Amino acid sequence: MCYIPATERYNDMKYNRCGASGIRLPAISLGLWHNFGGVDTYENSRAMIFTAFDAGITHFDLANNYGPPPGSAEETFGRILKTDLAGYRDELIISTKAGYLMWPGPYGEWGSRKYLTASLDASLERMGLDYVDIFYSHRPDPDTPLEETMSALDRALKRGKALYVGISSYRSDMTSQAIAILREFGDRCLIHQPKYSILDRWVEDGLLDVLETEGVGCIPFCPLAQGLLTDKYLDSIPPDSRAAKPHGFLKKETVTAQLQKKLRALNDLAQKRGQSLAQMALVWVLRDKRITSALIGASRPEQITQNIAALKNTTFTKEELTAIDKIAG
Repeated sequence: MCYIPATERYNDMKYNRCGASGIRLPAISLGLWHNFGGVDTYENSRAMIFTAFDAGITHFDLANNYGPPPGSAEETFGRILKTDLAGYRDELIISTKAGYLMWPGPYGEWGSRKYLTASLDASLERMGLDYVDIFYSHRPDPDTPLEETMSALDRALKRGKALYVGISSYRSDMTSQAIAILREFGDRCLIHQPKYSILDRWVEDGLLDVLETEGVGCIPFCPLAQGLLTDKYLDSIPPDSRAAKPHGFLKKETVTAQLQKKLRALNDLAQKRGQSLAQMALVWVLRDKRITSALIGASRPEQITQNIAALKNTTFTKEELTAIDKIAG
């Protein structure tokens, strides 16, 4: 069946300026981390992309290693682009990353110029694209000079293989250095993608201040803590959940009785706000004006719709924020 996007797709979504750039991103973006790879159902992946785009989500975030197996999420997305979204490329922000293991040997991961350049070329081939909108260094490399990693991002820009560049999971001091090096090349760091949620707040210790000062956007991943900040794990571990899957990053042992007690307390607060726990967790991240977009994952189209509905209630009272801090602390 031929896909025709909803004509009203831009009516309700909020779009935020990405740092000091000319780009605006949807308040909620879709990450194709899990549930879009070779072990997943293509039709379900396709339905999730359509649901997202119909609701105004224009930003789709990938990486070379997303799947599983690695590379298969980009292949799935490339197939959907070719068959359904080719005519809407100019309405999309597509990002990918390189930094984690993709092939054997000494040049298959981390931050060398050789690896990043080869990986981006392979990502573009898998997706059938001439360029991505954003190319990231997926993680800092402790053994490669930062100048070399940033030179690879600069090369991607100058080759026309990426329109913007970003970094992911860089700490505050290295973020400042990366931004400065890119500036010396005549480039701009568009965006930083850190891990951030009610349960993981390391970005509040200086990173957000650096990004604000430098005019760099911020798009946190795992705002729902890989699904912990949903109603899935309040009392047990469902057999179809991420924690139950052998190939997932969320492990069963993470879901402790102490954590479940916190989740139930947060869930009670969310219900008083008229939201699900997931919805409250998303808008909690977005409460900070330095956050450009919250990057969600999904396993079903309905989850995307439910997450977007969070934007109907984005205001917190001082008492609510204090209660969240106390529960999560």
